[in-house]
Parts: sequence; C-alpha cells; structure tokens
Amino acid sequence: MSASVQVRRGGLYLSHEDCERYFSGLEAVILLRRADDLVVLPVRHAAAGGYLLKRINSRGDRLVFAPDFFREHGWDDDEECDLSLTWDSDQAGLVATDAFSAN
Repeated sequence: MSASVQVRRGGLYLSHEDCERYFSGLEAVILLRRADDLVVLPVRHAAAGGYLLKRINSRGDRLVFAPDFFREHGWDDDEECDLSLTWDSDQAGLVATDAFSAN
C-alpha cells in the first residue's frame, strides 16, 4: 500500500484517506531522514513529541508543518514536490525512497 503526499512551504500534506489508513486516531508523527529516504513514523503517545497532524479542511486532510526539518535537510522554504510513500513494516512507518537524493 502507498500514499501520495505533497511537500510545499515546509509542510507535508496528507489526504484524509491516507491519514485514516496509516495514522488513524493519532495526533502526531515523527519525521526522519535515513540515508536519502524520508520516513514518517506514527507517534502513539503524545508525550513522545513529534510533529502535529493538523487538520486543514472539513474533509479531514492533514498537514505536518515541519519547515525546520526540511531546512535542516537541504530543502528551501519555497520548494514543492510530490512524493510517493510506501508502508514499510520493518520500519513501522511510511517511507519515501530517495526523497532527499536531489537535495
């Protein structure tokens, strides 16, 4: 299974359907860079931290606003791209392979 997301202006935009499929009932995620891959991990307990899954419309689409993370890994604030993420059971999260290879 996979999810299609947009990165723009320092935010990761996820559809309501993808959030329900992968992060149902959760309020936050952790973003990691592993080599050139972007990994999005669910946060099960709010005290663990992470980035909030902010609801951005009545449909329930979500935004992970993380300009600090993307800047730290070489993305400009005005950079935009579409990414395909695939669920990786070994990493227990969504992975966008080679997301950072062009940066």
